[in-house]
This record gives sequence, structure tokens and C-alpha cells, in this order.
Amino acid sequence: MSKTKIAFWLLWIGFSVYAFLLAPPDQPDTLELIQKLSTGEWENINPLIISLFNIMGILPLIYSCLLFFDGREQKVPAWLFSTLSFGVGAFAILPYLGLRQPNPNFSGKKNLFLNILDSRILGIALTLGTSILLIYGLKNGDWENFIQQWQSSRFIHVMSLDFCMLCLLFPTLLGDDMSRRGMEKNIWYWVALVPLLGPLIYLSVRSPLLATDISIPSDQQQATFNN
Repeated sequence: MSKTKIAFWLLWIGFSVYAFLLAPPDQPDTLELIQKLSTGEWENINPLIISLFNIMGILPLIYSCLLFFDGREQKVPAWLFSTLSFGVGAFAILPYLGLRQPNPNFSGKKNLFLNILDSRILGIALTLGTSILLIYGLKNGDWENFIQQWQSSRFIHVMSLDFCMLCLLFPTLLGDDMSRRGMEKNIWYWVALVPLLGPLIYLSVRSPLLATDISIPSDQQQATFNN
């Protein structure tokens, strides 16, 4: 096992131990809060928490746009970890990173689902949705209340750390995704390293992955991207 994989597993163990044993205690109204956030009953809930909760639903979609292509040549089922990430975030992504092998190629054809994940339109839609949530939360949110809840509520505390973890882990999949599309490490690579908004911009501009039975030559992919 490589040092990188060991690091992912150690990070997963450390994050799990902290979340369940060292984070602030769970609050009695946590389930009620989650239910209200999920059903849109947002009255009297800090807009920062509303924004964060909904962005935590967008981040797994961002990862899905890479994982379902990365998983084509993997021994582990990427779809399983991607699906689980909608409920547990980085707790599902980290094990996948610890099990996957480098995969700069893509073979086979895309079905309707993969075409949707590969679409720039989806990237643009996710970017607009995230931007609206950020503006709503930052403009209307109560930071003092958020900090207080972060210090006293395990749900808010761990969700915030999970958000940071997912933002920081994205570059680990970026290089292979660009290679599959024949994209060199140009300006879009560095833009994609910007937490949250960078990956969204990348999804909105990345070269489409052509349906083929073999990996696409870099010059053909790059020509597609430039067009």
C-alpha cells in the first residue's frame, strides 16, 4: 500500500474518531433540525446553516461528476461510495480514495446517466445553485450564532468539518479526470484548486469525454475542448 493510500486511511480513522468521540455532544433537537432543513421548514433557522446544509448536498454531485468516470476501471464500485457520500460526505469519499488506483483513461461508451454527469450544463446549474446559496447565507446569516452552534452542536460541528474536508480532497481526483479528457494542466487546473467554486467552474468548462472503446488521444481531446 502506497504512502498516499495510508494517509487517506489515517485521515479517515482520525476524522471518524474525532467526529464520534471528541466533537461537541449531540443535541436533543438534532433530528428535528435535520427534518426541517430537509423539508424546507427554514423559519427561525440561521441562513448560514441552511446554506451549508444544502451545499453539502451539492458537493456529492460534484464528486459524482468525477467518480462515475474514474470508477470505470476500478476494482471497487465507485457508485457505492458516491451514493453513500450524499449521506455521510467525506466519510465515504476517503475510503474510496484509499482503495482506488490511478486511472487516467476511460474506455467504453457513455450511457444517458454518464452523459448528464459529463454535461457542462450540469456544471453551470450547480455553479448557479451554489452561488445563490452562498449569497443567501453570507448576506443573511448570523455568524455569532453559527459559531455558538459550531461549538455546542455535534451535527453543525461535524458538518462544517465535512464541508472543509470535501473541498480539500477534490484535487486528488482532478489530475486523472483531466488526463481522461486530454486536458493539460493549464489555467483551469489551478482554478479548480480553489475550494468549492473552483471545482464548479471546472465542471462548467472541462472538455467532454468522447464515447469510445479506447482511451482518447490527448490531441483529439484537446481539440474538442478548444472547440
